[in-house]
Amino acid sequence: MKLLNCWEFKKCGREPGGEKASELGVCPASTEKHLDGFHRGENAGRACWLVAGTFCGGKISGSFATKNKTCVECDFFQKVLEEEKIDLNEATVRLKDLVVDFFRKISGKNLSK
Repeated sequence: MKLLNCWEFKKCGREPGGEKASELGVCPASTEKHLDGFHRGENAGRACWLVAGTFCGGKISGSFATKNKTCVECDFFQKVLEEEKIDLNEATVRLKDLVVDFFRKISGKNLSK
């Protein structure tokens, strides 16, 4: 079974070259290289909830902190959790580790966990 990225599952057309990309813009989840491979997705295609500016619920969303309720209730988010065999508590721990690693990479600083 092929694991889908969010733009394939949601059929939003906002991936590069997608049918709605010129009208609505390219979704940052489809181009976010720092999350490439996370949950076995392309760019942030299987971690879209971590990316600010995704187009969810008919509007551009903010950071995970401001959109987390929407994301946790999202059918794609639930599908990824199920496919990756992780529960929400484990996902929260993994999210914390990912955020620390991400900031470590972009800042070049040694952040403690």
